[in-house]
Amino acid sequence: MIIRNCQILSSLKLPKKPALFANGPIAAAVLHDESYFSLPKHLCRHTGLKKKALLIVDRGSREPDVRQELEQICLMAKQRTGYDYVDYTFLEVLPPFIAEGINHCISAGASSITVMPYFLYPGMKLKDTVKQSAKISKDKNLKLAITKPLCYHPLMLRLILDRINEVKDRNCISQHNRDCDVVLIGHGSSDKNAHDAFVYSAKSIEPYYRNVEYCFLELDKPNIQEGIRRAIAAKPQLLLIVPYFLHRGAHIKRDVIEDLNAALDRYNFENAYVARHLGVDEKLVDIVIERVREVESRLGI
Repeated sequence: MIIRNCQILSSLKLPKKPALFANGPIAAAVLHDESYFSLPKHLCRHTGLKKKALLIVDRGSREPDVRQELEQICLMAKQRTGYDYVDYTFLEVLPPFIAEGINHCISAGASSITVMPYFLYPGMKLKDTVKQSAKISKDKNLKLAITKPLCYHPLMLRLILDRINEVKDRNCISQHNRDCDVVLIGHGSSDKNAHDAFVYSAKSIEPYYRNVEYCFLELDKPNIQEGIRRAIAAKPQLLLIVPYFLHRGAHIKRDVIEDLNAALDRYNFENAYVARHLGVDEKLVDIVIERVREVESRLGI
């Protein structure tokens, strides 16, 4: 079986109801705690500043498509903010790494640097980013702020709904959302905070569809095969599958599709449609800008 991928299409208008954060069982299911994130104390002291830089920290990839997407995100962020310098850096895999990225900000004349951990989950990658950035800041006596990651922002819900809407439009799917079943696929992590953030995203879309299942590519359970088994056990008319990944890296190009094809073939289910990854989107830039303003407002930058 060959999975059919969608292209960029129109956005979806959110229904007014149900209200995700109203009283009742839905509210209880999606409440979250962001106490996982706190800045080192020495990063909370700031004085009058001049040139400002924004440094977006991504996990890292060897795929050229990932760099191109990050370049677009940086360009969009710079066009919409007053930053003198905006760039991305990688936590691992390949340079430029965080230290190099910060040095580039300094070379550009920035006296204030805001670091945005560009991650969907508050797992080990976030902790490593904060730790490395904090150490460099302390060693170089820099004025540096670190934002929260992307997770738990309300626009992440809208992004998922947009991707589902796109794949429905692309494949001329006329069924009402309440007659559609969804599978949300995450990368997976051994970190509980990362697991909880992903489950929160899956729970947040449950009110809009007949059934929602979630699963992971690796490092967590259920895996993709088990997620598809559970989804098919609910006897869906069709499956709308959303890869909850930021970039078009190796996982999107190969790993997720291979695992999906194997699972769908095993359970002999053909009416499945795969949405595109999150990619380059104005809503992601909106989140970056809001996260940046949150921390800078709090620290008086």
